[in-house]
Amino acid sequence: METAVHTSPRIEGRVFDWRQLLRDFYDLSKPGIGFYSLLTTATSFWLASHEFNAVLFVHTMLATACVTCGGGALNQVIEIEADSRMHRTENRPLPAGRISPMTGLLFGVLVSLMGTIYMLLFVGSLPSLLAIATLAGYLFIYTPLKKRTHLSTLIGAFPGAVPILIGWAAVRGNLEFGAWALFAILFLWQIPHFLAIAWMYRKDYARAGFPMLTVIDPEGTRAAFQVISYTLALIPVSLLLSLLRMTGVVYFAGAIVLGLGFAIAGIRAASERSNKSAKQLLFASIVYLPVLLILMAIDKI
Repeated sequence: METAVHTSPRIEGRVFDWRQLLRDFYDLSKPGIGFYSLLTTATSFWLASHEFNAVLFVHTMLATACVTCGGGALNQVIEIEADSRMHRTENRPLPAGRISPMTGLLFGVLVSLMGTIYMLLFVGSLPSLLAIATLAGYLFIYTPLKKRTHLSTLIGAFPGAVPILIGWAAVRGNLEFGAWALFAILFLWQIPHFLAIAWMYRKDYARAGFPMLTVIDPEGTRAAFQVISYTLALIPVSLLLSLLRMTGVVYFAGAIVLGLGFAIAGIRAASERSNKSAKQLLFASIVYLPVLLILMAIDKI
């Protein structure tokens, strides 16, 4: 009795690896950015809700996921040459040649369009406009400016914070002051987060021709000032939610503790200006935002 042997299809003499292909498209969508976009969207949706609408929530998350994935893919298509020059990005699917630029472009365009149309049909016109603004700001303003000015980090923080408005707009159909308070938190958080990365990989950025603040000011004086300024500013801004009676005492206390911890990591990184302290600051930023969002959700008034 013969035993059937299942093999992967062969393309040009090579075994085609479906799992690798799925991993490559997953990486093409920039899942790290997508995770934070979905987390912030979900939190603002919850905070804006008087009665939680599960169906609307699912539609909002699916549409946001598509827009974020498509934007991430298109960003990598635009930056394929720069990514090929940086050690930390040279093995991405496009510069490594595992996915062709045309395939990446088609994937990015189709998924982005699908996300914005889905958002319009099942979530609302304002969230859809915000999704378009996110894509436009990210791809046509922030990405080109990365090659021109260190201010791209600051400018890119605007579209980077828009997803938190989408969740609120999906529920309320408008952008009240509470939504802008959430936007301010996410905006301020991004600067020290990305400056920590910029310090750790400043040689890579210089090699790729990105005039990051840590590249044009190798002593790190200006970056240090910004890290301290933004981490300290986060403390009072994060407390606005309790002052607006969106959250309670638990969040208020937690925001102070988290903010002080983040600020201490920022001050240490600013004074030491080493890869080790920058890595600690990056870790602090990665812990800070999700925990703060969780506190918002559990202590919602």
